[in-house]
Amino acid sequence: MRRPVAGVVALVLFAEALGIAAVNWFLGVVVDRQDMSLAGLDPHMMSVSSKIGGIVFGLYLALCGLVALLAALRDRAPAGSGRVLLISAAVVHGLLGAFAWGLVGWTAFVFMVGVLGLIVLLLMTYDGHAGDTTAGAAPDGGTGGAGGMDGPGGTDGTGGTEGPGGPGRTGGSPLTPPAAPTVP
Repeated sequence: MRRPVAGVVALVLFAEALGIAAVNWFLGVVVDRQDMSLAGLDPHMMSVSSKIGGIVFGLYLALCGLVALLAALRDRAPAGSGRVLLISAAVVHGLLGAFAWGLVGWTAFVFMVGVLGLIVLLLMTYDGHAGDTTAGAAPDGGTGGAGGMDGPGGTDGTGGTEGPGGPGRTGGSPLTPPAAPTVP
């Protein structure tokens, strides 16, 4: 289910990027052809700024779509700056949805909340599977590959006596934090 969700999010974000860029470009052309001033502002400057804003926001959404596409192709959770981009896109869609309710209507609100839901679903479907990408991690949370880091005589400094289940259990999870350093 993770790959199709990521693929749908990528397609929606790419379509939205193209739509946002096209609408802002169209608005820039309309302002330029009207040749009217708004409170003394230069119409050409308003036109250029609308076009630049549309291109920048479209590139931002396209980059978020690329992160979702890479998550779908690799079947791995977006990490680092990619995850931050998707979270920021979710926040932007939430804010735009709130503004769209009052300014545009409920259909734009439903669309924005739908895209927000898809992005959150993408982030949540990969959330519990962060350990799937590490080599040697067993599905049961054990050490998996030969010479695991948390087994007896491992290099984590605990001698393998503390695992994810408490004292006396060996094996570790990639999500288990390392032991705190001690002062001699």
